[in-house]
Amino acid sequence: MTSTTADQPLPVAASSALSTKPPKTFLTVTLERIRADAMTVGPLLFILLIGLLALLANPLGDLLVGVDPNRTNLDAALQPPLLPSMARRLVGLDQGVADSLLEVSGGVTHWLGTDSLGRDQLVRLLHGARVSMLVAFCAAGIAFALGTTIGMLAGFLGGRVDDLILWLINTFSSLPTLFVLILLTAIYKPNAILLTLFLGFFGWIGPARFTRGQVLQIKALDYATAARALGASRLRIMWYHILPNTIPLIIILIMVDIGSLVLAESVLSFLGFGAQAPQATWGSMLAKSQDFYFLLDP
Repeated sequence: MTSTTADQPLPVAASSALSTKPPKTFLTVTLERIRADAMTVGPLLFILLIGLLALLANPLGDLLVGVDPNRTNLDAALQPPLLPSMARRLVGLDQGVADSLLEVSGGVTHWLGTDSLGRDQLVRLLHGARVSMLVAFCAAGIAFALGTTIGMLAGFLGGRVDDLILWLINTFSSLPTLFVLILLTAIYKPNAILLTLFLGFFGWIGPARFTRGQVLQIKALDYATAARALGASRLRIMWYHILPNTIPLIIILIMVDIGSLVLAESVLSFLGFGAQAPQATWGSMLAKSQDFYFLLDP
C-alpha cells in the first residue's frame, strides 16, 4: 500500500505549476543580490546622486543663477560667495556690501562667488561635474567590461589561459600608469574622448584581478559543482551562477574606482591634458585657482 502511494504521480495542477514556473533572469538575480547588500546600495545611490546633479547642470544653473558657465564679466571678477537674502542675514553679511556686490554683478546672485574672469563658480562646478563624471563613468564602464570578462575567463578556465592573463596583469601593473597617460595625451591632441579611452584601457587591471579571485572562490562552491554535475555549459555557469554573485562586490569596486577616475581626470586636466578651455572641469578649475590660493592664503 505504501509503495503504491509513493509511486503515484503528482497531481496535474501541481506538476504543471512546477513546470511552468519561469526561471529567474540574470537581471532579476543581480537585483536581488544588490538589494540584499546594504554596503552596495549606499555608494551606488551617492554616485547616482552626483551623476544626476551633473545631468541636470543646465536646469539647475538656470534655476539657481541663470547665467552661462562661460560668460565673462570682468567687473564682477573674484567676488566672494553671495548667498540669498535669508542666508545673508543668518551669516551676518552687511546688506550694504551685498547690495554693492549685486550691483556690480548685474543683479546676479553668485552663490559660490566668481573666478578671475567673473564666471559663476557654482554653474561651472555643475558643468565641470558633468564632464568629470561622464569621463569617469565611461572609463569605468570600459575598464570593468574588459576587466570582468578577462578575470572571469582567467578564473574559470584556468591552466594556460590563467597563466597568460596573470602575466598580462603583472606586466600592466608594472607600468607607471599616470606617466604613460601623460605621455600619450602629450603625443595626441588632448580631448575628453581620448582621455576616457586611455583611462578605461589602463583601468582593467584591478577589476580583472578582483574578478579572477572571486571566480576561483565561487566556482568551488556546492551550487557551481552541482550545476556542472547536471550538465550545465560553461557559459551558463559563468552567466547565471558565478557572475550574479560577484556583481555586488564589483559594484562597490566600481564606486571606489569612479572616485579614483574622477581624481585622475582632474589631475590630467590640472596638468593641461584633459578637456580644453573654455570647457569647465574640476581639474582645470583647481589649476586656475591655485595661483589665487597661494596669493591670498600662502
